[in-house]
Amino acid sequence: MDKFFKISQHGSTVRTEIIAGLTTFFAMAYIVFVNPNQVTGFTEGLGEIWNAVYVASILAATIGTLLMALYARKPFAQACGMGLNSFFFVSFILPQVITGGDCVQGYQAGLVIILISGIIFMVLSLTGARQYIAKAMPECLKKAIPAGIGLFIAFIGFQNVGIIQDNPYTLTQFVDIHGAINGDAGLISVAPALLALLGFALIVILQKLNVKGNVLIGIIVTTVLYYIFTGTAPSFDVTQIGQSFKDFAAVGVSGVFKASSWAHAFSPEFVGGVFSAIMYIITFCLVDMFDTIGTLYGTAAQADMLDENGDPEDLDKCMACDSVATVAGAVLGTSTCTTFVESASGIAAGGRTGLTSLVVSICFFICLFLSPLASIVPGCATAPALIYVGVLMLGNFKQVDMSDMRFAAPAFLTLIMMPLTYSIANGIGIGSIAYTVITLCTGKFEKKDIMVAVIGLLFCLKFIFITM
Repeated sequence: MDKFFKISQHGSTVRTEIIAGLTTFFAMAYIVFVNPNQVTGFTEGLGEIWNAVYVASILAATIGTLLMALYARKPFAQACGMGLNSFFFVSFILPQVITGGDCVQGYQAGLVIILISGIIFMVLSLTGARQYIAKAMPECLKKAIPAGIGLFIAFIGFQNVGIIQDNPYTLTQFVDIHGAINGDAGLISVAPALLALLGFALIVILQKLNVKGNVLIGIIVTTVLYYIFTGTAPSFDVTQIGQSFKDFAAVGVSGVFKASSWAHAFSPEFVGGVFSAIMYIITFCLVDMFDTIGTLYGTAAQADMLDENGDPEDLDKCMACDSVATVAGAVLGTSTCTTFVESASGIAAGGRTGLTSLVVSICFFICLFLSPLASIVPGCATAPALIYVGVLMLGNFKQVDMSDMRFAAPAFLTLIMMPLTYSIANGIGIGSIAYTVITLCTGKFEKKDIMVAVIGLLFCLKFIFITM
């Protein structure tokens, strides 16, 4: 095992890698239930789609992460992309819900679009085009991407447990502890937020005391405190597993093999016509490509896995794993798969090799038959890990040359737009547009900047023609 994964060579141990794998899994286990909810838009009456997506999501995550473990041998995990799953619902299922059409056929037409985009990913990966695009990014954006992802991850953590809440006047606000204490709900309503802050403090203190496994310890302690404080116990209802497999076979895995699905994928009734289908394919390509590029640069920088040019090691293999996972996901019946930002939590716990990913893939596979495993750890226990990772990754921004606005402004926009638009890809796209405009207008544009200009142009088209 040590020889295959080169654990000693990376300065790690089997124990550390296993702990890192568990940390990553529990940080991203929410996707097991969130993805089918997002794909169906929490809409009642779509149970068979929910069940099919539930099984497909786990299988796709297992396959993609296993490839990352055994082929790329990197500590990165894959699963269905957040944001892309909601976009899938809005694009292909919601129109059928509104018009009273066939939601299953809309869902299966969407799978065809995902499959086509996945095949394009694969071609770009095998020809080296994706790696070329990634490496052509200007240095200021490469440095800003990890920091932007750090802010994005931290924001997800803050939002998931209500530390940051909606506000009708300022959009967001800090958790209303005073209102909870003096209201009917009481302190219990803000317990997840308070426990998450406590868990974050614990992780930081343990790190300062050089305690190994500080992130996993923080997750476990916060989980125990949650059940003690709320007086609840984990749920272990496994009665729906059999039905999930039946629906998966009936409407999920069979979807892209139907001639009707391919016809519907380009029809005005289900997708809006050929032009709309093409724009959807381009959008899924762009978002998945730059979500993955951003995540790989961010997590590889944190794990000290960058080569002499500042690019992730074995970038071509990681890209290939991502593209295969997307194709597999479409065939199985779920939305686009991507490398998950929560992989950074396992890296923060010391994960440096494919053994970390192997542990994650095994945990996902177990969830296929024991779904409650993924729900044992509450959100307030994983949020501290995400916030802690945000702190670690923000340090990359100090490497940006802030004395030159040609680099500082695009880097800042990349940094801030990821959390504000809730999209890694949007942050990269907006940063690319800003970099291109500034370099053109200041006479600094060079031949090496052509690729980033093309990226900026593609994102301009996306922003104009697709709402996401």
